[in-house]
Amino acid sequence: MHSEKYSLGKTMPRFDAVTKVTGRERYAADYYSDDFLWAGAKRAGVPHARLKGIDIATAKNIPGVVAVLTHKDVKGTNRYGIIRKDESILADSKIHHCGDAVALVLAEDREALRRAIESIAFDYELLPDIFDPEEALKKTAVKVHEDGSAGNIIRHVPVETGTAESAFNECDTVVEAVFEVPRQEHAYLETEAGWAYFDKTGQLVIVVATQTPFRDRFEIAPALGLDMEKIRLIVPYLGGAFGGKDGITLQCLLGLAALHSGGRPVKMWWDREESFLASVKRLPARMYYRLGAKNDGILHALECRLYFDGGAYASLGGEVMTLAAEHAGSAYRIPHVSIKGWCVYTNNPVGGPFRGFGVPQVTAAMEQMVDMLALKIRMDPLEIRRKNIVRQGDTNCVGVTLTQSTGAEECLRVLAEHPLWRKKDTWKKSAAPFKTRGVGIACMAHAMGYPPIVPDVANAKIELTEEGKIRVYAGVVDMGQGNASTYLQMAGEILGQDITGMELVLPDTERTLPSGSSSASRTTYTYGNALIKAANTLKMRIFEKILPLVQRSDVNEFILAPDRVIHTPTGKEVSLKEASRFFSESERVCIDTFTMPVVKGMNDVIYMGPHLIYSYGAHLVYVEIDRLTGEAEVKDYLAVTDAGRVINPQVFEQQIQGAIAQGLGYALYEDYRVDEGVHLTRDLATYIIPTSMDIPEMTSIPVETIEESGPFGMKGAGEIAMSGPLPAVANAIYDACGIRIPRSPFTAEKILMTMQDENRGEVLR
Repeated sequence: MHSEKYSLGKTMPRFDAVTKVTGRERYAADYYSDDFLWAGAKRAGVPHARLKGIDIATAKNIPGVVAVLTHKDVKGTNRYGIIRKDESILADSKIHHCGDAVALVLAEDREALRRAIESIAFDYELLPDIFDPEEALKKTAVKVHEDGSAGNIIRHVPVETGTAESAFNECDTVVEAVFEVPRQEHAYLETEAGWAYFDKTGQLVIVVATQTPFRDRFEIAPALGLDMEKIRLIVPYLGGAFGGKDGITLQCLLGLAALHSGGRPVKMWWDREESFLASVKRLPARMYYRLGAKNDGILHALECRLYFDGGAYASLGGEVMTLAAEHAGSAYRIPHVSIKGWCVYTNNPVGGPFRGFGVPQVTAAMEQMVDMLALKIRMDPLEIRRKNIVRQGDTNCVGVTLTQSTGAEECLRVLAEHPLWRKKDTWKKSAAPFKTRGVGIACMAHAMGYPPIVPDVANAKIELTEEGKIRVYAGVVDMGQGNASTYLQMAGEILGQDITGMELVLPDTERTLPSGSSSASRTTYTYGNALIKAANTLKMRIFEKILPLVQRSDVNEFILAPDRVIHTPTGKEVSLKEASRFFSESERVCIDTFTMPVVKGMNDVIYMGPHLIYSYGAHLVYVEIDRLTGEAEVKDYLAVTDAGRVINPQVFEQQIQGAIAQGLGYALYEDYRVDEGVHLTRDLATYIIPTSMDIPEMTSIPVETIEESGPFGMKGAGEIAMSGPLPAVANAIYDACGIRIPRSPFTAEKILMTMQDENRGEVLR
């Protein structure tokens, strides 16, 4: 009995749905054996210090402790990093932030591990420190990394189009404002976890929750002094990541532990407190904006300065800020633009990738600026957006001509015709006593894939097994977004199979092929394109093998159905298992490659070059404010999204809804607090994320433009909806009670205090 055949554009159950909901799916944290060791790190707890000595004598004598390691036990460079190798596996000469690892313990059980970590002492000299990104840019500022020739600058990015300064003189209306957005914690369900051992061939095997298995080996190998070919990473499904596992978390520590475990497997699993202390965060930012328009509402000039706090290590902070700079003008035509961005070192927690990769920060600022401008020239906020929104063939604010699918205008049209927009005034008037209501909107764009100087390549591999199953080897991690299931849906569509006829191999550097990171809204687009090519090759190969069996010569007379091939003129069927007998081992596997198209000849416009393909969105939110408490309650939400053709409506909607929920947390609740480098937010008891009780009814409407370069016409949908909630909520709060709060999140306390002192929230100058 067969399941429903895979079909594009139709909701299909996820391949992993049953195993996950029944608890049978095995995550990185689920690996155990009879004879393994626990590994754990001693964290610094001070933000900036010279490390003078480490006392591990007491720890080594605790019963159950197998080894206590310091930087002296690292045989490699002891340095890793994606762009800059500035982070130590174990601190040697300096401590750069509170989450640095100083020593590594291996123990028989968790209690011995805990006692040993607590007993480790280290001698240090506190150093002058720096915590403000603008202060860190001054020539007199303390250097976080003393060998840095550019001071504390991780990356500086200027973007200039037109003549912004003189263009402001041509504007009839100009608004200026300063916005700050906070540090955000990923708060994934599965904290960092891994399992490592040396196999019989002497290969280091690491089972780990990571978004980047193939790239990780380039960092692990030199840091530990190992041959990269002797490192294998296996990646099961992730229990969430959102960018927080884009790169090394505990892989190097695990590898180091395995090197000193006496051949026993090693397990490392951070608890929530350690995850908060040591993991990367969404970069906080301070953004100075100036926006000018003509009297008819046509945007004419934009100037902004962006200061992103990268924390103690570079990670991908400079690249996050660069994508922010590229999106600083949102989805609008603006002929004169001056954008200057800085990402800087401080002694704060490390900033890194997070869903949206810098775009939510600048969209939060720009979309409030558009509302402020509309107010000043007495124009409807939807109308001013429709006047300026980019269309296919337009030039965006960094000078790229939009040659690919561009559905931003259609998103606004759908929003304008939706009942939530048309009935907003009636809804606002019906507020109960002591309540006030507002409606806010926001537009957004999000680039897909890597920038031009980083080839965005995926290598797909598909196999007809001896049992007649179709096996897809996915080299891109599924961190919960459902991309692996979508791969099966695509291949199943081409090869006529249902879920029972498909098998999946998750990323494994020994079995699957390098296909880039699970990030940048690229996973399904890039790998999907490669898979389509490989699947079509396999399909034709199957038909060609069948021809002699049915004594025919035309491959066009065959179709594939679940478990079988059908010769349509005669109705004769051959099972795939039978067909597989005529394949040699090498013929069973088809491999193909796809490289994402990029903008040509514009790499000098912005660091790494601008993107070619964008997804778009338009959001609307209903917000009700309690005038007695200041609490903002989101009552309804509409998201209209252009992410190309939708392959699986349910998976698409899950991506949009998840991003909205995370975005509402960013807007209303989440603020990872740090005081002079010391973490004040230590666990989920003090870090508030929205629950199901805080999330409103969400309506998601796709605008299915067809992206010609996309697999079956799709574009990326994983990040676009993250950027809308904060500015939409901010604009709704202003609409409700006439206050604009320059620093999010918009907590009840801030709203109440700002309402009590209207001038306190005024940012217009």
